[in-house]
Amino acid sequence: MSMESVARASPSLGSGPNGQYAKNWCGHFQMPLHYPRYTKADYEAMPEWKLDCLLKEYGLPISGDVEQKRKFAMGAFLWTR
Repeated sequence: MSMESVARASPSLGSGPNGQYAKNWCGHFQMPLHYPRYTKADYEAMPEWKLDCLLKEYGLPISGDVEQKRKFAMGAFLWTR
């Protein structure tokens, strides 16, 4: 295998009608590399816009009022010791 063959783009990425596979790839969810390291106090003081960003980043629902979002985020990301 030569360096040229490695450097070429995948032939299937843009194949299909109107680049269908490329469009599907761009909309693909990718899990963030790091788990959030917020404390319970951090979540309790976190503004709604930041909760929305955090939940969206992990592909979680962002519906409800700010208290529901806080409760959901704490349930999803805080572990009991």
